[in-house]
Amino acid sequence: MTDAKAGPEVGTDQPGFDRRLLPPMLLGSVLNPINSTIIAVALVPIGRALGAPASQTAWLVSALYLATSLGQPVVGRLIDVFGPRRLFLLSTGLVGVAGVVGALAPDLGVLIGARVLLGFGTCAGYPAAMALVRSEAERTGRDGPGGVLTALAVANQTIAVVGPLLGGLLIAVGGWRTTFALNVPLAVAAVLLGLLRLPKADPMADPETEPTARTTGGTTRRESLAARLDLPGMGLFAAMLVSLLLFLMNLHLRDWYLLALAAAAGAAFAVRELRAATPFIDLRVLGGNTPLLATYGRALVAYVVAYSFLYGFTQWTEEGFGLTPFHAGLAQIPMFLLAIGVSIVSGRSTSVRGKLLLGAAGQIVACLVILKLGGDSPLWMLLLVALIFGVPQGLNNLALQNSVYFQADPERTASSAGLLRTFAYIGSMVASSATAASFGQHADTGGLHRLAWVMLGAGVLYLLLTLFDRTLGRAAGHGTRASA
Repeated sequence: MTDAKAGPEVGTDQPGFDRRLLPPMLLGSVLNPINSTIIAVALVPIGRALGAPASQTAWLVSALYLATSLGQPVVGRLIDVFGPRRLFLLSTGLVGVAGVVGALAPDLGVLIGARVLLGFGTCAGYPAAMALVRSEAERTGRDGPGGVLTALAVANQTIAVVGPLLGGLLIAVGGWRTTFALNVPLAVAAVLLGLLRLPKADPMADPETEPTARTTGGTTRRESLAARLDLPGMGLFAAMLVSLLLFLMNLHLRDWYLLALAAAAGAAFAVRELRAATPFIDLRVLGGNTPLLATYGRALVAYVVAYSFLYGFTQWTEEGFGLTPFHAGLAQIPMFLLAIGVSIVSGRSTSVRGKLLLGAAGQIVACLVILKLGGDSPLWMLLLVALIFGVPQGLNNLALQNSVYFQADPERTASSAGLLRTFAYIGSMVASSATAASFGQHADTGGLHRLAWVMLGAGVLYLLLTLFDRTLGRAAGHGTRASA
């Protein structure tokens, strides 16, 4: 991959990446991670203010990921068809609405509703950014704009890790409601940047879906558009995913019917997609793209570890160790600093296997250290755990993002990127469920150790999925243009 340039290279007529697109791309892509992470230090204050135990406030985490897991690939597909601009503006506007609802919420139910709105509102940012990267790569003739991909990864890493610190600061200044109100100015800024910077003629839009491209009546165009979007496929996908995630939110045998419903919807979805002329998710292509499937599997287990640490460890530092929300966020500064440094340095290399293996090792070591923590542990041990987690935090996301960019069908870049986030959010749902089950009513040290064993198992699985993946380092199947 080559670094993006602001203009033509010296001595060549080749254009460079349009850097005017970077501000809306970066801001849009971080709206989801900032809302994913800032809530970590707000769960305990919200629970105290609304009289809700940890097992109930966990729904604030699950609600956002339920909405985003469903919305990312759907919005990604819409971006593939219509282009980034319209979906970006609509979604980021919804983020501002959700911020107002959350800031004024009278009870936990309304607050959960605000998180659902945030989940749908933050769906467009990342797929739109990846679609713009793809369109700029095609315009400039540079198939691997590594500098831009690294910038996206670093921005997400920065927000993901600084989120708890920012949340703690906001709570200290204005209470937990400020963590929701923050979305209002962010949404306003994103909409303005989108209006000013994103191309009005969406480069990724399919001209066959545009009204001006049709010479026949309106009915013909609507039928073509409906077929292009595959609305039945989207509906079956939604039924499958919602049933699965509801089951994962509260694992119990009494909810077996949810798992059965997910399996039935999944079977119907597979039949539909294999028969559709223009499927929502092309299972024929996806099934033949082993490297991309392996990347999705690694994303799932990687995020089980990452989000178990983010939510579980942070809650324990407040309730089990006695830190304030602000200091709980402050304790993660070592991870913030190291993750950013690791992302910047490793972003210069196209190697994926090395990043994945080192990231897996970092997860495993950090989990082993967590098993040694207790309420009377010295503060430096907490900082050590955060520091160790900075390594996988800086490596895994970048490696997974770059893998999808090169492994996905170019015509489905946005939906493939959205599907990566879906698998990641399924992992986060497993993490949320594991955190709630491990802690119960109180985030004590025993619960932290139970959670650490779950994290360790996922970390080992992540390592095995990487060690035995023979597709790493060579060209993938359909749609791959460069080695992963």
